[in-house]
Amino acid sequence: MTLSIETPALLFSATSLILLAYTNRFLTIAQIIRNLKKNYDDNHNKSILLEIKNLNLRLTLIRYMQLFGVMCLFLSVFAMLLLYVNKENLGIYLFGASLLCLLISLGISFWEISISVNALRVHLKDLSEESKEED
Repeated sequence: MTLSIETPALLFSATSLILLAYTNRFLTIAQIIRNLKKNYDDNHNKSILLEIKNLNLRLTLIRYMQLFGVMCLFLSVFAMLLLYVNKENLGIYLFGASLLCLLISLGISFWEISISVNALRVHLKDLSEESKEED
């Protein structure tokens, strides 16, 4: 099997965009947590604590998503360097490792999105129960 130096370079744009999306998720969740914390300080509502706990798990997952995304980029660059200095076999293995890191990052991303969707469904369920009580 041969691997040209351009192949690992293909991960650059994809990984950069994924890392940007992960950072945006992180910033959004951080802002929500700040608002919920302020709301909790005012109301001491137990459901707010549960939401913050859920969001804290999501922040942890995003941190790991970012970690594996950065490792993907690092290993891809290192694979390119090895290919440049004619160490093709080692470059191929490192490129494979970078792809594995990307898969792990995307898998964790799917997990985080699932948690988010479930939390939104809980909110929607509360709304539908309130509308039934009003009828």
